[in-house]
This record gives sequence, structure tokens and C-alpha cells, in this order.
Amino acid sequence: MKLLLVKNYEEMSDIAFKMVKKTVVKNKNAVLGLATGSTPLGLYANMVSDYKINATDYSGVRTFNLDEYLYLAPANKNSYAYYMRKNLFNHININLKNTNIPNGVARDENAECERYNALLNENKIDLQILGVGSNGHIAFNEPNTPFDSVTHVVNLTKSTINDNSRLFDKGEEVPQKAYTMGLKNILSAKSIIILASGKNKADAVYGLSKGQITPLLPASVLRLHGDCTLIADEDAAYKIM
Repeated sequence: MKLLLVKNYEEMSDIAFKMVKKTVVKNKNAVLGLATGSTPLGLYANMVSDYKINATDYSGVRTFNLDEYLYLAPANKNSYAYYMRKNLFNHININLKNTNIPNGVARDENAECERYNALLNENKIDLQILGVGSNGHIAFNEPNTPFDSVTHVVNLTKSTINDNSRLFDKGEEVPQKAYTMGLKNILSAKSIIILASGKNKADAVYGLSKGQITPLLPASVLRLHGDCTLIADEDAAYKIM
């Protein structure tokens, strides 16, 4: 695992953006794996700003999101489908038909997992963007997720629900279940960037970079990948500096 220690969130986001742009410019049909939450917002803002200034072309790019809440329709403002349109897709020239997100309101959960796995098997991700949870989860792969897992439905842990609660309006119930790519799906990407910012991520950063490789800390499996870069700011990395 390559480790890039940066000063702050802004620098982390800028470096990640430059890596994404390099991938897209080099391959007009690149496949990107995308994350949600607060961590990649700076990256997406940089992509939008660059598109407005430089017209970087995303028309042939395909994307696959890591996860989606169960029981939230794409039009729901708390769904990840809505998040992606609001923060990225509506502001660049990507073809929405080339964007892929699990269907949170699919009637058959098993069939939806199989559908998404089939798409991932047919479309190898060139560059996967990840954040990391305070408990070391990546996507919604919680502690004790098997390393050979593929797309599945997960019951979210209390710590993950608490982490996500800040993204919901006060009084709204945070979903308890989600679809998520499995760890095997994530490790199938050609290249991976994992982003970490803030002191609440320090234990996870220490564990994934220095600790034991164990399902108890799902992000630690990334050390088994041949081309993974951890970009962490000073707050997130203070335990390994």
C-alpha cells in the first residue's frame, strides 16, 4: 500500500482529483468506482469545477457506486442515487445510462445482488474511490465481513449508523440496512484510492496501514491489493506519523 500524508482535507481532495482526472484523460471509456458520504465531496467538487473550466470529457465514462440504502427510492434526497446526481452527475457530461447504483427499492434483494454482481463481473473497475469508516468498514462491509464477499445486503452497525446520522435531517431515521459491494468486488479494481480525513478516522487509518490484516477491520484487506494508495490528512494520520 502506498501512503500519501497530506496537510488537510483540501489537499487530500485535490490529489485524489488529479488521480481521477489522469485516469479519465488517459482512457475516455474508463470505469470508475465511486463512494458517497462526506469524504469524497471535495473530490467531486474539484471534478465539477474542472469540468466547467476545462470541459474534461466524461461522456464515455462508466461508474459503479459502492452501495445504496435499502428502501430508499432514487428520488429520495437521502438516497445515494440522489447524492450522486446532486454532487456530481448533474454537473458533468456523463451519460446517466452509464451510471450504476444498486436499486434500493428492488422487490427481490437476492436478485438485485446477483444483478449488480453480474454487472461488476462484466465491467472491470479501473479506479475505485473509497472512504473508511471509524470502525474500519469500507463501503458497508462491516467488521467480520469475509474477504471473499461479493455484493450483499448488510445490517448496519450502530457506529456506522451514528457516522451516517449527520447526513440526515434532524429527526429522520437513518436506514438500518444497505446493499454493498463485497470486499472481493472492491479488490477486483485495477487501482484503489482510499481517503481518510479527521481524527475520528485515526484508529482506522492505523489499523488498515499498520495493524493485522483481519476481517475485524475490513479496510486492512486493502494491503493485499497490488495498487492501492491511502491518502490521509494530518488529523487522520497522527497515530502513524
